[in-house]
Amino acid sequence: MMETKSEKPFADNAGGSLAKPCPICGKPAVFATRPFCSKRCADIDLHRWLGGVYAIPAAASATGDADADAEAEGVDANEN
Repeated sequence: MMETKSEKPFADNAGGSLAKPCPICGKPAVFATRPFCSKRCADIDLHRWLGGVYAIPAAASATGDADADAEAEGVDANEN
C-alpha cells in the first residue's frame, strides 16, 4: 500500500526534520495530523480539553485571591 505525502512522517518530507513523538501515544507524528500520529489521537486530545482534564492554572496574586479581597471590601471584583 502506497502512502500519500500527507501520511508520511516528518523525517520523510523534504525538510528532513525529525518528527516529534505524538503527545498521546508516543508514535512518530504524521504531517497531516501534526503534532499527533493520527486523527484518533487528535480526537482523544480534543476530548481531554473539552472534558476539563487539561487546565491552565491561574496565577495567584501577590496579596492573595482578588475576589476574596474584593468581597471583604464589598466591591464586585468582576466590575471594570
